[in-house]
Amino acid sequence: MLVGSAAAGTPAADEYARGAQVYERCAACHALEADRTGPHHCGLIGRRAGSVPGFPYSPAMRHAGFVWNEKTLDRFLRSPLTTIPGTSMGYDGVKDNGERRALILFLREAGHSERCRGMSARAP
Repeated sequence: MLVGSAAAGTPAADEYARGAQVYERCAACHALEADRTGPHHCGLIGRRAGSVPGFPYSPAMRHAGFVWNEKTLDRFLRSPLTTIPGTSMGYDGVKDNGERRALILFLREAGHSERCRGMSARAP
């Protein structure tokens, strides 16, 4: 469900649905609400990279030194290993600009949705 004000059938709602489909590829290692092989994505936008408490990040990710926003996420999702050399995220990236844009919309909206309430949205 789209968190913002976009109604079903609008371009924003369609892009959110496309982002949810792209996110299914991420679900092998990630989930919104729970850590898996990769950290959870609730509250990802606005969170410092490598900061989910208790998650065993690579040293490279722990010391990335930035906060996830649409720009940093776009760069990372395009090429994780180039953006943060030494990251343990062994994924080639989302090369299609439209898929990345839709995925970021999904992460922004779903990551701050009702299902993420009560999770640590902004880790220190």
